[in-house]
Amino acid sequence: MRSALVVGAGGLGCPLVLSLAPHVRLTVVDPDRVEISNLQRQILYRTADVGRLKVECAAERLTRELSGAAITPLAIRLEASNAADLVAGHDVVIDGSDSFATKFLLNDSCLEQGVPLIHGAVVGWTGHLMTVLRGYACYRCIFEAPPQAPTGASCQDGGVLGALCGVVGGWMAEEALAVLHEQPRLAGTLLVFDARVGTTRHLRPRVRASCPAHSAAEVATW
Repeated sequence: MRSALVVGAGGLGCPLVLSLAPHVRLTVVDPDRVEISNLQRQILYRTADVGRLKVECAAERLTRELSGAAITPLAIRLEASNAADLVAGHDVVIDGSDSFATKFLLNDSCLEQGVPLIHGAVVGWTGHLMTVLRGYACYRCIFEAPPQAPTGASCQDGGVLGALCGVVGGWMAEEALAVLHEQPRLAGTLLVFDARVGTTRHLRPRVRASCPAHSAAEVATW
């Protein structure tokens, strides 16, 4: 069975692991515990789960309700010291985190190891989705570096439309399966969905020659 590393068991992580569990072996990484405010968008959890580790709750529910589901829960934070080891050995990595630092760290580690990365994000009424592969523009090509100070563009500060998490999380799962079948649809493409008006845009940036996530040998071939 193919394997996927899922970083983040929140609003995006819940619907995507629910969709992927019947098809791939999952490793789910998230250090957080369930809070009452999570329940309107994090569909794997119930009121009785408040205070428990998210990854443990998610693994229990998926293995109980989906026959044959294989899930390894890791209640740890992905950091520079463990990112390479966590990415290694997986066929695809899926980023459902709400941390800029985590997104850039996964972008760099996945490109270095040649492991496909599905990036997703939701803030307010807007959802983002992108596939990072060698030879294509990456997350760092577009955004360059994490912000030096809080920008307000976070779930905590900007709010999040709960239903949109389900939409984007489902799309992330679909793209992950497409990648595993070697048919990625969003390689080097940032899909931006505005749920307020129901429109999507596909941004296709070029690889930035000065992007440090790409090796000099790669850049020389473009």
